[in-house]
Amino acid sequence: MQSREQILEMLTNILVEEFEIDAGDISLEASLYEELDLDSIDAVDLVIKLQQITGKKIQPEEFKAVRTVEDIVNAIEKLVSA
Repeated sequence: MQSREQILEMLTNILVEEFEIDAGDISLEASLYEELDLDSIDAVDLVIKLQQITGKKIQPEEFKAVRTVEDIVNAIEKLVSA
């Protein structure tokens, strides 16, 4: 799971399966809170799921600035390459 495409695919699967978001609504530009309708509890659940998949600890401050799907992809890409 190193490429941006693989990360986006994994993230899309999580959003569809765990949060029942329509795959057609998910794009790099999609806002997590406005367009995908996630709330702060969903964001915590998402971070936990991403930690389980990557096996890496995600620092909360790294995810405070996350607003779009692309922000998550960038954060995961940085995390797995560290």
